[in-house]
Amino acid sequence: MAALTEILAAQPFWFWAGLAAALLAVEAATGTGWLLWPASSAGVVALAALVLGPGLMGQAVLFAVLTLVTTFGARRFFPRGEAAAPGDINDTSARLVGQPARSVSAFHHGAGRIALDGKEWAAELEGGGALTAEAEVEVTGIRGAILQVRRRH
Repeated sequence: MAALTEILAAQPFWFWAGLAAALLAVEAATGTGWLLWPASSAGVVALAALVLGPGLMGQAVLFAVLTLVTTFGARRFFPRGEAAAPGDINDTSARLVGQPARSVSAFHHGAGRIALDGKEWAAELEGGGALTAEAEVEVTGIRGAILQVRRRH
């Protein structure tokens, strides 16, 4: 521990810059989103150590405070795991719902394939049953990679 303290005292900028880079590398490898904030906090402390020159205790406190503020702030303002907003151009599956399509071949036991936007998709017919080839359908939902469809009237 004494060696780490000596390095921190001798080269505070490089210590914090190295910590920021290491945390950012782990974040990039794992993609959790949790190490981004401590990494950015370590980067800010590196700049503060270079410009302001706070002592070791000041650097540690600044790092702790910045990490807490940025982590909790990120949870508040950047919630994860939400569904894409309506009209989100990155949510390609949401735009399929409501689209007309046609069956490529006959459906048997409620399962078959449809043609939509120049691609074939696996599909399930609402209520099961049979459907003839070239029948007009409408996409009503998505379950995994299978489109839910109903007969179009």
